[in-house]
Amino acid sequence: MKKQKKLVVGNWKMNPQSLEEAKKLATSVKRAMRGIKKTNVVLCPPFIYLSSLSSSAGNSFFLGAQNANYEALGPFTGEVSFSELSQFKVDYVILGHSERRKMGESDELINKKIRAVVGGGMTAIICVGESVRDINGDFYNFIKQQITSALKDVSKKLLDQIVIAYEPIWAIGASAPVSPAELCEMSIFIKKVLKDLCGAFSGGIKVIYGGDADKVNADILVRDGNVSGLLVGRESLRAKDFIEIIKLVDAI
Repeated sequence: MKKQKKLVVGNWKMNPQSLEEAKKLATSVKRAMRGIKKTNVVLCPPFIYLSSLSSSAGNSFFLGAQNANYEALGPFTGEVSFSELSQFKVDYVILGHSERRKMGESDELINKKIRAVVGGGMTAIICVGESVRDINGDFYNFIKQQITSALKDVSKKLLDQIVIAYEPIWAIGASAPVSPAELCEMSIFIKKVLKDLCGAFSGGIKVIYGGDADKVNADILVRDGNVSGLLVGRESLRAKDFIEIIKLVDAI
C-alpha cells in the first residue's frame, strides 16, 4: 500500500492585513514546495483572498477555507456556502475550530457542515480538543463525544475526506505545551475511537496536531507524537518559519 503523505495546514485566521501580503506569503510557500516530496501543504486564508490565490493551487499545494455554511444557497447574511468554495479551488475546510466553538457553534451544527463539505467533494479538517485535563481522565470521553458527533451520518465511503486535528485548548499559549508522549497517547486514543466508529474505513483518516507547533518542536511532535502532520496558526504567517516547519515534517 502506498504510504499516505503527511499534511501541514496553515490557518491564517483573520490575517494578513492586505492582499499584497497574502500573495507574497503564498508565493514564498509555493516556491518552497519544489523540494517537498512527502507532504501536502494547505493554506487557509480569509475568504476575501481565496479568489486571488486560487491560481497558486496545485502540485501538493492546496487552498483551504476556515469555515463554510452547510446550506448551498439562501438568505444567510455574512455566510459563505460550501458550494461556493469550489470555484476558488478550495480542497480543504477547517471545521469545529475552538475559536468557532467559542462563538457558539454546536456539535450538531459542526456535523451539518462536515456532511455538506465532504458531500461537496472537499476534505473536512475537524478540530477536537479539551479545555482542561482532569485527573480522572474525563477529557478522553469529551474527545470521544466530539468525534462521534462530528462523524454522525457521514458516509463511510467519504471518510478519506476527513482529517482529525487534535487541538488541546489548554496547550495554546501555555508555558508547558503538550508533550510528545501526551500527544502520542491521545493520537492512539483518537485512532481507537475512529476504528470503533468506522471499522476498516478509519485507515483513511489522518490525525494531525494543532496547538503551538513551531520550528523548534514540529519534528518531534509529528515523529514522537504519532500524528500525520500539523495545523499551524501564527507561525504560518511567517514564511521563513512556516517553510522550515514544512521541511522538518517532510524529512521525517
